[in-house]
Amino acid sequence: MQIVSDIADLTGFHNCSLVPTMGALHGGHTSLIRSAAQGDRPVVISVFVNPTQFAPGEDLATYPRTLAHDLEVSAAAGAVAAFVPGVETMYPPNMDLWVPSLPEVATTPGLEDASRPHFFTGVCQVVARLFDLTRPSMAWFGEKDWQQLQVVRAMVGEHQDRWPDLEIHAGETVREPDGLAMSSRNAYLDQSARPRALALGAALQVATSGEPAMRRVLLEADLDVDYAVIRDAETLQSPQAGRPRRALVAATLDGTRLIDNAAVG
Repeated sequence: MQIVSDIADLTGFHNCSLVPTMGALHGGHTSLIRSAAQGDRPVVISVFVNPTQFAPGEDLATYPRTLAHDLEVSAAAGAVAAFVPGVETMYPPNMDLWVPSLPEVATTPGLEDASRPHFFTGVCQVVARLFDLTRPSMAWFGEKDWQQLQVVRAMVGEHQDRWPDLEIHAGETVREPDGLAMSSRNAYLDQSARPRALALGAALQVATSGEPAMRRVLLEADLDVDYAVIRDAETLQSPQAGRPRRALVAATLDGTRLIDNAAVG
């Protein structure tokens, strides 16, 4: 697998199938890579811990960094190249970079946008920059970060003049054997507290009984609840008759913030 850190070396990988990551790869990431590798485009992963999506006091400095492991597992899953840029490559200090406007799904649902108001500005900035640099024909994102997935889809839809042929693909949430959604932040969980984290999945299982039932499950596990809601799956506004619905939960366990979601029948 080729390791690329210079923009000029990306030319040969244009029209790739891109899997953007912040590293600390787990089974969810490798599942995306394997899915991408089933197509006819070379798979390129990016590994970049993006500072613009962390607010002061969040875990930028302590975010897991496991590059050697990431390169090994991504190559085994089918990636042919890894783009591993430095901060100055992504955000040159003397260059006026284009930053896309935020789509409505990034600003109005009152979910991640309310809990982390800086977050989607940083996500859209880094994803747009990665798209501009790698020029992929496909890009893969996980369903675990459901609102992020809808934001990226909306951003690409609103800027088809910039990325006219780019397809956004989604990979299903991959779970640990105990049902916890795989996340790089799971490494922060103390093993003694881990059973309480399973309340997120349990809350999703009672979603057909309504939002109060979801919240009750989380509170009974002594979690600090950000939200436990049922929304329109695409817009993340109030559910509409005849349209797909999604249950979404976010809660903090001993300082570690966890999210999860699932379709609601």
